[in-house]
Amino acid sequence: MAKLDLPSTSVSLAVANANTYSDLNGLAGLKADPHSPQAIHAVAEQVDALFLQMMLKSMREAGQDIGDHQSNELGMYQDMFDKQVALSISQRGGLGLGALVARQLDAQQARVAPGQAAPPVAPATAPAAAPIAQTPAQFIGEVLPTIRAAAQALGVNPIGLLAQAALETGWGKRMARTASGAPSLNLFGIKADEHWDGERAVSPTVEFSGGVASMRHAAFRAYRSIGASVADFANLLRGSPRYRQALAAGNDVGAYIEGIAKSGYATDPQYANKLNDILHSGVFRAALRTATSKL
Repeated sequence: MAKLDLPSTSVSLAVANANTYSDLNGLAGLKADPHSPQAIHAVAEQVDALFLQMMLKSMREAGQDIGDHQSNELGMYQDMFDKQVALSISQRGGLGLGALVARQLDAQQARVAPGQAAPPVAPATAPAAAPIAQTPAQFIGEVLPTIRAAAQALGVNPIGLLAQAALETGWGKRMARTASGAPSLNLFGIKADEHWDGERAVSPTVEFSGGVASMRHAAFRAYRSIGASVADFANLLRGSPRYRQALAAGNDVGAYIEGIAKSGYATDPQYANKLNDILHSGVFRAALRTATSKL
């Protein structure tokens, strides 16, 4: 009778049991036969879960930066919840990143002769570079001089532009990154359309259509410096009649925010409310005082 090539018991159990992010024993069991189809599938799910977890963490951190910070205990439970949600979504199809990794591993395994060790797999993405600022005060200190000069040229209050940059980038921590892993330095979330001939950075983003949010991948403009990013944003506002109301606000920050939201700059129907939340938050006021005292 022909011998059936069945996966080892340890691998089968590991794949069956690695259903929670904290199941370290289940994940460790995959090492018993790392080249089996079951192990490859499970590892691909973990890659997808890790990417989803990073997205959830970035979105949660952006929300925290708007107002007061949460307690350490609540943060711990929310982190545990995010990790489990990411793993559960990945096991039901995820974002497709895991499937891409699985195909790459399967193709690589098919090229390896029996008894030959598989070559190391290159990482899917380049290692991420550090954010341009670690705190809101550092972010304001980094971007305010350039934003202030641009606002003066536009004839508007720089505080409105500053709140907009904080919202769009999560205080400099949530920027789209180029293929090399460098931050795009895109302070205002300007997308790269067919007229943009510079470098691009592709990133997941939340878009609203009819008031309904959906996650999509979009290409954003990438800049060599903060100055280039602010200058491009100023040119965008100056060059389109749709932003006339925002520029007519002058020193009135509230009028600028209302004008930029009504212009359709962002698809988010809560864009003006979110800008006002940042503008009137204790985080913003404290960071602005700290940053301006050093300028």
